[in-house]
Amino acid sequence: MAKIIVITGVTRGIGRGLADEFARLGHKVIGCGRSADQIAELQTSLGQAHDFAAVDVTDDRAVADWTRRMLAEHGAPDLLINNAAIMNANANLVDVPAAEFDAVIDINIKGVANVTRHFAPAMIERNNGVIVNLSSGWGRGTSPEVAPYCATKWAMEGLSKAMAEELPSGMACVPLSPGVVNTEMLQTCFGAGAASARKPNAFAKVAAPFLLALGPKDNGQSLTVPG
Repeated sequence: MAKIIVITGVTRGIGRGLADEFARLGHKVIGCGRSADQIAELQTSLGQAHDFAAVDVTDDRAVADWTRRMLAEHGAPDLLINNAAIMNANANLVDVPAAEFDAVIDINIKGVANVTRHFAPAMIERNNGVIVNLSSGWGRGTSPEVAPYCATKWAMEGLSKAMAEELPSGMACVPLSPGVVNTEMLQTCFGAGAASARKPNAFAKVAAPFLLALGPKDNGQSLTVPG
């Protein structure tokens, strides 16, 4: 049975890989990204059976408007994947400019809260659906020079587990580590070393069925996509 799947940060990396794979499997993909040009390309690529929009997840009013349209046109999602995130440039915490720190927090934490705030009530009303908040190995461990990013992914663990306790019995909220995936973010940290990681499309082949199998039994668990 086809599912309605919402993905933020849908135009690149993990988000794009998942969008392509879910569409290939016959599900309806709804997504947002910051680049209008990339959104237009994705819409053309996947077709009118899906629905993509340029939305800044840090703008709660814009998220509310987008969500209202999506719920009216498509109904409540079966799977909400909060994927949109950025990473700070490698630097010791004391050397990270305030504006850069704020941007990481605003997208990686507040963006997730904004999207969840507006989609989750419709899911809760029908007591069905899974909310997946992308965490990281750096949401369960740390490394130098990525403290802002680590902080946001640790936040995803706590936010998800707390929300899990608030949901009705037919739902789930989970923090999910994708493992190591060769995305632009990984390349900013590891440069050419990122090439050894699996590419987003290969990741999505494994991750999509894993995500589709999630349900109430997984509520509140810290999960990792199989390697």
